[in-house]
This record gives sequence, C-alpha cells and structure tokens, in this order.
Amino acid sequence: MPPKKKPATPTKPQEEKNEYTAKQIVVLEGLAPVRKRPGMYIGNTASEGLHHLVWEVVDNSIDEAMAGYCKNIVVTLLPEYKVSVADDGRGIPVEKHKQTRKSALETVMTTLHAGGKFGTGGYKVSGGLHGVGLSVVNALSEHVTAEVHRDGGTWQIDFERGKPLKKVSRTGSAKDTGTIITFKPDPQIFTVLDYDISIIRDHLRQQAYLTKGVTIRLVDTRAAKKKEDALTYTFYFEGGVASYVQHLNYNKEPKHETTFYAEKEVNGVLVEVALRYTTEYKETLYTFANNIYTVEGGMHLIGFRTALTRALNSYARKQELLKEKEDNLSGEDVREGLTAVVSVKLKNPQFEGQTKAKLGNVEAKSAVDQVTSDSLLTYLEEHPRDAEAIIGKCVLAQRARIAARTARDTVLRKGALEGFMLPGKLADCSTRDPKRSELFIVEGDSAGGSAKQGRDRNFQAILPLRGKILNVERARLDKMLANNEIKSLIIAMGTNIGEQFDMTKLRYDRIVIMTDADVDGAHIRTLLLTLFYRYFRQLILEGHLYIAEPPLYRLQVGKEIRYVYDAEELENAQKELVVEMKKGKQKPKKQVSEPPDVEGILEMVETSSVSIQRYKGLGEMNPHQLWETTMDPSRRQMSQVTIDDAEKADQVFDVLMGDEVAPRKKFIHLRAKEVKNLDI
Repeated sequence: MPPKKKPATPTKPQEEKNEYTAKQIVVLEGLAPVRKRPGMYIGNTASEGLHHLVWEVVDNSIDEAMAGYCKNIVVTLLPEYKVSVADDGRGIPVEKHKQTRKSALETVMTTLHAGGKFGTGGYKVSGGLHGVGLSVVNALSEHVTAEVHRDGGTWQIDFERGKPLKKVSRTGSAKDTGTIITFKPDPQIFTVLDYDISIIRDHLRQQAYLTKGVTIRLVDTRAAKKKEDALTYTFYFEGGVASYVQHLNYNKEPKHETTFYAEKEVNGVLVEVALRYTTEYKETLYTFANNIYTVEGGMHLIGFRTALTRALNSYARKQELLKEKEDNLSGEDVREGLTAVVSVKLKNPQFEGQTKAKLGNVEAKSAVDQVTSDSLLTYLEEHPRDAEAIIGKCVLAQRARIAARTARDTVLRKGALEGFMLPGKLADCSTRDPKRSELFIVEGDSAGGSAKQGRDRNFQAILPLRGKILNVERARLDKMLANNEIKSLIIAMGTNIGEQFDMTKLRYDRIVIMTDADVDGAHIRTLLLTLFYRYFRQLILEGHLYIAEPPLYRLQVGKEIRYVYDAEELENAQKELVVEMKKGKQKPKKQVSEPPDVEGILEMVETSSVSIQRYKGLGEMNPHQLWETTMDPSRRQMSQVTIDDAEKADQVFDVLMGDEVAPRKKFIHLRAKEVKNLDI
C-alpha cells in the first residue's frame, strides 16, 4: 500500500489570492461607476432605463421652468436612436469652475453629484435631487453634444462614452439663452435602443400638467423624409393639476359640476391640489414632489387624506347631512369615486432612494393638510350643490361599506366552516406548499372535466367557473361578494379581499386564467383581469397572475402531430410537415386507386395530406392533449400579467368595462384591424 502523500504547502501566490488587503480595494473614478453598475442609476439597461435617460435630461429643463426661467421645452427623436432636448432657460454656465478648474459645463457633464441643486441661488426647488442626471446620461451614451446659448454666445462640447473630446469652445454668437443636449445611447450598455413615442408622449404630457404655463413639444423625425412630415405633439396647460384631473376623468361621469383646485405656499412648501368625484367606485389618486411621481406616496399623501376626511366630516356634521347616530365617514368612504392630484414643490425633498418612490418630508404633510382642509371647507361653503352631491356620494359609500363588511364576514364564515375543503367544485392539489402550487381558473364544466383529469394532482388545482362572472367595474363590493363564482374564487385563493386582504395567505404561487380561444373566452378573461386589477392588484404586481395559451390548431400527418398556437404559424407548420413527409419521414396514404403522375402526387401532398383540427374550446381536447399542450410546465406556453403603466391600464379598463358606450365603440373601431382569430 503506497504511503499517504502529505498535503502540499500553499504557495505564496495562493496566499496572496486569499488575502483581503488594500490591493483588493478598487476605486472607480469619474463616470466609471455608472458604466460599471448602470442599474444603480437608471433601474435597468432595457426599455425602462433607456427612457430614463430622456427623463433625466428633461428634468433639468423642468427645473429651469419651475424656477421661472424657461417657457419652452422641445424633445426631438432623431434617426439613429439619437434624442435632442432643448429649452430656453438660462443655459448651463460655461465659465471655469473654481473647484474643478474646468468649465462649469464640463464639470456638470462629467462629475457625479455636481449641479445647481446643492448650493444656494441655483434652484429653489428641483426634481434632480442627487445631481447625477446629465453626468449619468453622458456616461451611458455613445456620443453626447452639449450646446449652450448664453452671455451673447454659443458654446459647445462633445463627449464619447463620458470622455470629453475637447474643451468647451465658443462656436458663434447668440441673442437667446438656453441649453440643447443631444445624445445617443450606448449599444454596449443597452439591450434596447428604439424609443417608444407613446411612453415619452405620456410622460411629457404629465410634466406639462404639473408645470402650468410651460409649453412642451415632442417631435418625432425618425420616419419623416421632410421636416414638415415629422410627427409633433404640443402640450400646454394653464390649469395645472386641475387640467390633469379633467384629463384623468375623461370617459367618466362627474358627480358634481366644478373641479376643486387650491394652490398656496405654506412654510416654504408650494402645494397644488385638485379633485373631483365621479360615479365610479374606485379611487384615482396621484401624488408628486417636485414633478416626480411618488409611486408609494409619502407625507404629502398622508396630509391630503387626513384633511379630506376631516373637512368632509366637519361640513357634513355642520349641515346635518350626517345623522346624529350615524358614524363619521371613514377614509375609505370619502375616497370612493375620487380623482385627485396632489403636487408639492419644496427646497430639500427627502426621497427614499434614487427611485424617489416615497416622500419623507414632515413639513409636506402639515402644508398639504392645511391647504387642503382650509380650501376645501371654503369650496364646500361656496358650492352648496356640489357639496351636497359629494357628501351624498360619500354617505352612500359608507352604507355600501357596511353592507359589504357583512357580506365579507359571511364569506369568511363559510370558508372557515368548510375547514379549507373550499368550494365543492374546486379540485385542489395534494401539496400544501403554496410556492409549488398552481390554480387554473377554467370556464365551464366541460373544460373543467378535461383539466381535472389531465392535470398533475400533486401541484395543480382546478376551479371551474360557470358562465361569465360579474363585471366588477360596475359593481360595489357588497354586490360582488354576493356573486357565487367570485365568492368561490376568493375562498379558493385564501387572501380575503378589501381591507382584510392578506397576501401571506395566498394558497397558490401561480393563478392561471385558462379560457377558450374564442370571443366568449376572451370576454371571460377580460372580466377576470378586471377583477384582479381592481381588487387583487398586489397579485399582479408580485407576478402571481398568468394567462394560459392553449393551441388553436392540431395538425396531423400520419403519426406526426403538431400543435399551432397562432394562426400566423399555421401555413408555415403545414409546409414544414409536408417537407418532412417528402423526405420520407412520413409516407402519405394512397387516396386514389391509380397512381397519378409526379406532379399529381405533389399536389395531393400539399393539399390533402395534412389533417387540420381547429380548437374552439378547451372541452374539445381530451385530458392528455390539454396536459401536453397547455398544462405541462415543460412544454406549455404561458404569459405573465404585468402592469407597466398603471394609469394607462386604468383608462383601458374604464373604456372596455365602464358604463360609457361611445368611448368603447371608438376603441373597437380604431383597433378592429388588430384583432386576430375572430370567430364570426
């Protein structure tokens, strides 16, 4: 038996490899950190990050507008993925900066956290909190040209991937003032380079609402052969956020005649508030701080909601619109059918993170509370008819809430009494691990039967629904909970609904809508999507909602079977099967007593050898077919439901599922040619 070898003694290079000393500390200077970790600054390097470059440059122009120095902003989409943003503000300073000993323009373009937001006298309020906007755009662009008009001259500097090609130089004279930034995103950084004009258009429109009196133009020259052929949008709103509320309420029926609007500065915080009630049941509320959309709200949102509830209760009690024995209106009551926009502008905003999703300034809460409370009470006194309509809407919501709570408690009691056996028609899975479980919502007993037999019982549950569920866009919570199909779904998911919604109680990681590939199936799918969007939006945001994609066709040649999921793929799939058959993989059965000539054989193969079956319903598939095409995780096609733009999604649901017929008719006419697989 050979002797055991002694462990080798580690060599010096190995020792150095395991060390953690100053040698391992890497310092990234200038704009290198941005190129190394772009996601830290713009979110990602896909479409969202690409458009974020435009927002960063536009924000600088908006800052000039909020300071009162800019009246016009022009965003131009140019060929070869270039973008130009021009304004008539003061122009970025070009003189030498004492600290960097470079031009102030070059300093702003190449130094992180450099700008007019930190010192005094630059900007009173600013959306560019961290001062990284232009420098980040410069770092992540293949080429940038900065042109400044000020002090009677035109100044220019060019960059490549963040590095200046030469110093700032004067290129001519100018009578006007302003800044023009032209940039081309770096293909080494971004996975997407083509800008979506609809995303940019909606963002610029929003900025125009929030900065009243400023004209913002969007010009798309990418497909224009001549200058006059360019697609152009112009946004100008003198009414500020009041105009924004009017825009948000397009297609909705107002509950009262006039829009409430207030604008006032309190302790250095400029507050703008507008609201109007509609006959809808949901709340539409957007909050902004220095023109930045605060997705998660913050102190200004708390101040508004507190003041709204207090002011309406105070007026209702004073005018005896609430009976003595009746409880005060709750926050939920006063927000039903409300459309509101709250915008604050303050000197030192405290956002949570670079994404600026939530405002933390306590002074914003007290300022918004004071302005909303005082102005709303005055508005109610001066508009008694509108006040009566608003309070009437809130009181009705209060009564519906009490009725809904009773109905919800009934749902909970039923679920508890059945001991999580759940609805009788639910075929539950055997595993109790929510992370492994899937719930398929199918239409009808026929499809439900196939799905139950074809599923993997270990982790897949089936819930058949009978007919079309209630359109929740037109119904209150109490009426919704009285619907047996919706009630069964709520109990099956386990999350509860409304105020008692608890995401941690979700019993399935994937909720899959599996409907027929016809008009009725599409309608049921839309009704279910409306339900999830309005009452279970958190499920969508956290990626739990999916749409199954069953095949439209089954092709067969001999023993060869292929499923086709899109009508556009049908012809190609047929040709592929015919080619395979010609090669001898599948021999065609003789369909004539005497063999025709060679051309006749080829014609027969191409026209009659492929058997095509069109599926109009899931019930037409046997359990095995449904499993292998639609439910088998290794082979199925499935789309995850996401909410890329909550405001746009909200408007689409209003149009498709709301009470107004005219907007829906217009929507259908405009998009009729886009419809595929329509059964007539």
